[in-house]
Amino acid sequence: MTDTLTIALWATNLSVPVNGLAGWAARVEAKMAEAAEAGAKILIMPEFASEQWLSFKPEGLKPTEEIGWMADQAPDAVALLNPLPEKYGVALLAGSMPWRVDGRSGDGFRNRAWLLLPDGRAVPQDKMALTPGEQDPDSWSLATGDEIHIVEWEGMRLATLICLDVEMPALSSLLAPQNIDLLMVPSMTYSLSGYSRVFGCAKARAVELMSAVAATGCVGAAPGTTQNDQNVSGCAVYLPCETELGFTGVHSTVGPVEGDESDGNLGDGPFLIARDIPLDIIRQKL
Repeated sequence: MTDTLTIALWATNLSVPVNGLAGWAARVEAKMAEAAEAGAKILIMPEFASEQWLSFKPEGLKPTEEIGWMADQAPDAVALLNPLPEKYGVALLAGSMPWRVDGRSGDGFRNRAWLLLPDGRAVPQDKMALTPGEQDPDSWSLATGDEIHIVEWEGMRLATLICLDVEMPALSSLLAPQNIDLLMVPSMTYSLSGYSRVFGCAKARAVELMSAVAATGCVGAAPGTTQNDQNVSGCAVYLPCETELGFTGVHSTVGPVEGDESDGNLGDGPFLIARDIPLDIIRQKL
């Protein structure tokens, strides 16, 4: 059983253009190598990290066609990332991306995060609560997920809630009996208010669930985006507010950074190594 855990969180700067999926995957691999060098066991990327793919979208692609186009790229993107966890010994929550699904009402798309593990498993998690923009038939249009997956790995119990999902107390209630060790929250927020809601609720979930909660989001904006012309976010790991855990409920944090598609000066985006998260002490408090 893992007693302490070191993880890496990458608030990806989407404003850096990539020239194809291979270029995008190479950028992710560089961060995997950095995480491994720092001793991290998990690298967490943000919601809609795939929007960076719009920097090489076909000319004339309509906003209503972007979800379908990204979903067509997604299986190849996951295939490129699949070897990396075994290579570096680091699990990868590869942000989220549109994913084509077959439903009872026909074909559709979900906002899906993939957790790729060094043992070869690839575990999906679909977003359960969608924003108005994710339900707009005139732009991006997605379907809701229907299940929260609990992942057991190296003696830990892991779960993922995507962005708005962490703001839903009902979903927290579903997780409460599961005794998870780490809740991962990939997010994408347009404004400081959105960032504050997601990260504030992530801290509340740490108290409610008596678990560590790790949140990260996008900064900058993808060249070619038609939906998100700026992003505000950072990285944080929260703990229950207990004396033995340092009183405040904050393990480590990089504060919010604002940026739009011109912000190449943000580099790769904030990168946080959260060292020695005390899972053993948290378990003793349950």
